[in-house]
Amino acid sequence: MALFDFLRVKKNTASIAKERLRIIVAQERSTRGGPDYLPELQRELLALIKKYVHVDADAVKVDLVKDGEHDVLDISVSLPEREG
Repeated sequence: MALFDFLRVKKNTASIAKERLRIIVAQERSTRGGPDYLPELQRELLALIKKYVHVDADAVKVDLVKDGEHDVLDISVSLPEREG
């Protein structure tokens, strides 16, 4: 029976690797198919936000999300916690 357990572990490892690869490919497709203006928009939003709040470069994320027939611009800004 130990031989079958060894094969089962390999199968689980293979399925995990396959799922990880699927996630990577999906992420690559979403960034590659996105409009050219998204990186520039993200930089400009970061510059604008930095005028008012000190944030890191990775605090602003801009994504294009499909919502049925429509493309939705999803903008996420992680603001620092308030002191005091």
